[in-house]
Amino acid sequence: MTGTGKAGTEPALTIIIADDHPLVRDALGQALRQTMNGVAVIGAGDLPEAQAALDAHDAVDLLILDLDMPGMDGFAGLAAVRASHPAVPVAMVSSTREPAVMRRAIEFGAAAFVPKSAPLETIASALQAVLDGEVWLPPEASGEPEAGMPGDFARRVAELTPQQFRVLALLAKGKLNKQIAHELSVGEATVKAHVTAILKKLGVRSRTQAAIAARHFAVGSEG
Repeated sequence: MTGTGKAGTEPALTIIIADDHPLVRDALGQALRQTMNGVAVIGAGDLPEAQAALDAHDAVDLLILDLDMPGMDGFAGLAAVRASHPAVPVAMVSSTREPAVMRRAIEFGAAAFVPKSAPLETIASALQAVLDGEVWLPPEASGEPEAGMPGDFARRVAELTPQQFRVLALLAKGKLNKQIAHELSVGEATVKAHVTAILKKLGVRSRTQAAIAARHFAVGSEG
């Protein structure tokens, strides 16, 4: 991870760009530096690196988060970041232009959804809007909310802890408790406790229902 700012001066803004493609990180960083004064850009190549950068810096003004990078598990990564660092605004970037996905990002706590195919001027304008406290979506994201999604589902998901997000994401992949325990390096009893808490928080009765619910924040991406 690297940061850039004006030598000898405190940066006016600290922005983390989390994307697994270095060229995308460089392009976004260039757009920010060209349009904003005194910005420090910190790069991250996956979700764990982004979370480590958030933990390492006391004052982060914006997190730019790639929806499709390793560790995200759809919107589970966004929800986990919002749970652990609720004060940091998040702008999602992705190659998808599906309106339902864009709106779902906002429902799970993002302040913006910016298509990677947008001109750099548009991307910079969108990020500045987020820094100004606004919510930004492209015009094509307008439309009716996604059918079948409970009105308070995003609120329920936001109540999960980061570890519960990980357990839920693995449940959605059909993993058994023993497999989840091995993958997360915890005891099987701990996994069972997490599953019980997840079912209660989501208001569902079974692992199957929890896995179906998880698809509301999964977008079918493998990373």
